[in-house]
Amino acid sequence: MPELPILSAKEIIKILNSLDFKIVRQKGSHVVLRKNNLGCVVPMHKEVAIGTLKSVLKQANISVDDFIKTYKSR
Repeated sequence: MPELPILSAKEIIKILNSLDFKIVRQKGSHVVLRKNNLGCVVPMHKEVAIGTLKSVLKQANISVDDFIKTYKSR
């Protein structure tokens, strides 16, 4: 499995948008995104920790490989 890069919340949201996730709402320092019945919450940090990013990907049902492919193809 490839290693995840350290990204900002804005970069993660852009990648999720390109995977058809849409921003539903933002409350405080968290943004909620949704695609069909899948939802995920991204904390608005300058640098999102690797473990937190893995948790977001698990919520969104996205594999690490798919996320990295989308990240590199931008």
